[in-house]
Amino acid sequence: MSDSSRPASLFDLTGRVVVVTGATGVLAGSAARYLAAQGAHVAFLGRDQTRLDRALAETRDLPGKTSAYACDVLDRDGLEKVRVDVLARHGRIDALINAAGGNQPGAVILPTQTFLDLDLTAYRQVLGLNLEGTVLPSLVFSRTFAEQKRGNIINFSSMAASQAVTRVLGYSNAKAAVDNLTKWLAVEMANKVGPGVRVNAIAPGFFVADQNRRLLLNEDGTPTPRGQAVLTKTPFKRFGEARELHGALHFLLSDASAFITGTILAVDGGFSCYTGV
Repeated sequence: MSDSSRPASLFDLTGRVVVVTGATGVLAGSAARYLAAQGAHVAFLGRDQTRLDRALAETRDLPGKTSAYACDVLDRDGLEKVRVDVLARHGRIDALINAAGGNQPGAVILPTQTFLDLDLTAYRQVLGLNLEGTVLPSLVFSRTFAEQKRGNIINFSSMAASQAVTRVLGYSNAKAAVDNLTKWLAVEMANKVGPGVRVNAIAPGFFVADQNRRLLLNEDGTPTPRGQAVLTKTPFKRFGEARELHGALHFLLSDASAFITGTILAVDGGFSCYTGV
């Protein structure tokens, strides 16, 4: 068979139009840049205009086209404007990656505290950012997916969703809800729109990023007691690197995963399958 007659690769992302929320963060930003390097057209969404400008500068010479939008994932009107603009630029939207999220101190139960010390205001804010901040973009961009009868949503879950990871109560509760949302929406879309719209999630293990760096690592780069506890329960005995999420995202975005929906894919060095015994 000549090269010209070969079918397109199942993994080819060239020309795919992908919207990435939280794209100024360490993990989502790395993924967004990777996708642009693979020829996808990537819309970076984030709240920090300076970081967005930097992302555009860093991706200017990559094969895929990139655009950037200063937008809060809790701002429905802002998300609608992004959707309209991306459609005007590219004529379609192929995928949404819901990577925006985070935590804050008030929704954390420190070793010196108990559940009775929970700050409900902070707890609600963490639930809002991680859960509603996944629901709202999905709601907005699913309008286009339903019209196209084709689309792909990938949510960011966490190891804290399915296990009792101490301290991070609000974040854990929110990510557990994201897992449920992923499965629920996968069924909803398949039943009411068709098999062309898929919904999955990735569940990263422990990756060092801006928010958790001091929680996992000392100033000299050695693990903190909590970091060491994580490593002890991780068969690979190391933290993940941002680039190690790229393959899972690429697979779920590509036609190679065309019969996969409602799945939460762990990328965790074995953390989720190991009891530590």
